[in-house]
Amino acid sequence: MYTQKLILGVVPVKRSFLSMEEAVRQKNKFMSVIPRVKPELVEIVDVDDIVEQGILYEADKVPAVVDKLKKAGIDALFLPFCDFGEEQAAAAVAAAFRVPVLVWGARDERPNTFEARGRDTQCGMFAATKVMRRYGVTYSYIFNCETESPRFASGYENFLRTAAVVKAVKGLRIAKIGDRPVPFMSVMANEADLLSRFGMVCVPISPSAVVGRMKTILEENSMVFQSYCENISQRMDCTQTKEEDLRKAAAVKMAVQQLMEENNCSVGAFECWSAFPALADICPCLVLGEMADEGLPLACETDVNGAVTMAILRACSLYEDVEFLADLTIRHPENDNAELLWHCGPFPYSLKKEESKAALVEGQESFELKAGQLTVCRFDELGGEYYLFAGEASTTDGPETTGTYVWMETDNWQRWEEKLMFGPYIHHLGVCYGSYLPVLREAARYLGLHFDNAHEQGIHSL
Repeated sequence: MYTQKLILGVVPVKRSFLSMEEAVRQKNKFMSVIPRVKPELVEIVDVDDIVEQGILYEADKVPAVVDKLKKAGIDALFLPFCDFGEEQAAAAVAAAFRVPVLVWGARDERPNTFEARGRDTQCGMFAATKVMRRYGVTYSYIFNCETESPRFASGYENFLRTAAVVKAVKGLRIAKIGDRPVPFMSVMANEADLLSRFGMVCVPISPSAVVGRMKTILEENSMVFQSYCENISQRMDCTQTKEEDLRKAAAVKMAVQQLMEENNCSVGAFECWSAFPALADICPCLVLGEMADEGLPLACETDVNGAVTMAILRACSLYEDVEFLADLTIRHPENDNAELLWHCGPFPYSLKKEESKAALVEGQESFELKAGQLTVCRFDELGGEYYLFAGEASTTDGPETTGTYVWMETDNWQRWEEKLMFGPYIHHLGVCYGSYLPVLREAARYLGLHFDNAHEQGIHSL
């Protein structure tokens, strides 16, 4: 399964003349929490060896702190305030990087008294963030709350997910397997702009190269290949697909995976329904679903922006869940707020509803997806401006249909439809299970995208 590790720099800050003992107490509290959050995916880089007690307050230590974090190659920065902090030191560290920055400080237990000076943590964060704005730093923050608060836990984890999205987008390598189908002008994308704006590279892979590799895999007929074909037959009813076509589809999947890995691509845009039926005499829908379950999702119809959308959702889940690209097809015949998420057969098998019987019909999967909470989004472009549409919904019951599908119920479909109709979006939406709207909102700020919240009122309805 494909993953990307996140390197997080953690630089606690304090006010020079306030109590070091109290600052250390605060540091120990949050440092007992954050290493336990997604430890398999997050590497924490501290500054314990650079500054006293691992807490920054001296401006002359900033260069050494920055140097260590740069050598570590941090993907994100966390500035926890142990008290009022030192705004010049905190802002200077943040300004040295162009990565997501998180600001937070624990809620003070009491105000100042004649006997004891408090921490004034919130006060210091207001001051420091003003300086960060002057430096042009984009930052996130968690509402001033106790370390033990669920608000801190969820805010910190959402920040990790946001940072993962930013890292995933910048430098993304997209396998572009074939050109778009002639009728699909809607999936056109500006490859040069994606490179200059985000560092994304589209790597051309010829469908003929895939077919050539497919033929080699079929000829070699390795034990791995035979086992994979048997695995597909055990999971799905393949009686409506010729054995020869099943073997071809399995070989195409293995060929695509090999070529993507050889070209260091983690997502792809796939010219599925015109190229491969002509070149290999098969429908390759199975390939897309199977590749998603490998953590290497493919957008159908050479939808490059759709591939970026799935990379965004994959990072939202910290590579723990599977995403898919669905067509918005028809409204529910009875539920005014529900819509059919459908495609002819490319959804991941791992998301299948347990009671739904999976079939492979002439190379196309057929089953219903499981119930749950959904996050949907679409990364797209118009006139050099980039947009991200996002919303949360839940699955619902609806009529059975062909292909792979699930019915989605929204809070207000009319509002969703209006935003999709007037925004620079198409009928392809990326979908994953879970609730990631706050993450997508924050990621859009860091990436300079116009954020379209599906739940906010539009202005274009007649």
